[in-house]
Amino acid sequence: MPLRGSSPLVRPAGSGRADGAGTKQGGGGGPATRTASRGARAERLAPYVLVAPAVLILVTLRLWPLVLGVNYSFTGDGADNGTPVGLGNYLELAGDPLFRTALRNVGLLVLLLPVAVAIPGLLATFIYLRVPGHRVYRGVYFFPAVLSPVIVGAIVNLMLGFDGPVNAALGTVGVGPVDWLGDPGIAMFTVTGVHVWATFGMALVVFLAGFSTLDASLLDAARVDGASLGQVVRHVIIPGLTRTIQFVFVTTLIGMLTSMFGLLFVMTSGGPEGSTYLPEYYIWHQQGQLNRPALASAASTVLFVVMLVVGLAQITLLRRAGRQD
Repeated sequence: MPLRGSSPLVRPAGSGRADGAGTKQGGGGGPATRTASRGARAERLAPYVLVAPAVLILVTLRLWPLVLGVNYSFTGDGADNGTPVGLGNYLELAGDPLFRTALRNVGLLVLLLPVAVAIPGLLATFIYLRVPGHRVYRGVYFFPAVLSPVIVGAIVNLMLGFDGPVNAALGTVGVGPVDWLGDPGIAMFTVTGVHVWATFGMALVVFLAGFSTLDASLLDAARVDGASLGQVVRHVIIPGLTRTIQFVFVTTLIGMLTSMFGLLFVMTSGGPEGSTYLPEYYIWHQQGQLNRPALASAASTVLFVVMLVVGLAQITLLRRAGRQD
């Protein structure tokens, strides 16, 4: 029975705090909860906001022109400009001996690609293992990458001329002069070799960056076990640089198929007898010399498909090789 003068509504101690807590929970959260929710939402959206400008540039300057080029490849040239011709341009490409030569040269580049990747990979290995003079070698190997293809082509033309210093040096050992740029059976190998020499500096930098992620304890363990250099490369370095090797393979192939125009233009101009034609040079010839943009668009589409298929095939093979190791 309540005391006289006291309120009959007196609550037990702590009941106010319990009610307050219940009210706060039932009210849907306070300012701190709403702030945390907004922060989490902003954190989820931040990657998309940061990537959006790059995606917009890629779509505007790459994907949309690609779609327009594929669409344009199904139209005609000259009097049939803008008129749909179906697969007419692609059928013409299939019957053009110059384009078939260009595709054969693409196959040759694919076969030579492992050599083009192995050279900077081995040089990066020697630099990483700190062979005597590795600091000097690093600068010397990268120097050709900063030269313009036009300059490289002009210098090589002087050196590989029929009466040039290279043939003069060969003559001193009894080897007759070689027509490095005039023989259809040799010219493509010559241009490819010059391109590999002039561009492998970038691949060398990528390999050195990959070596920085390699676990040095594995190399130390291999040395303690008495492994030879070949065994270290096969069982330690290659498995540890699988992703780097995949990247270098793809970028080197793209460079071979899309960045040799300068050398081809200066050194051979597609000759002799069209033996050094590549799809990019064929595209320029059709567009810039013969004013046939629709046929050039069809050749560009074929080049894109070839690069995509070969690149995906290389990545698949390298991944399988990495799993087996």
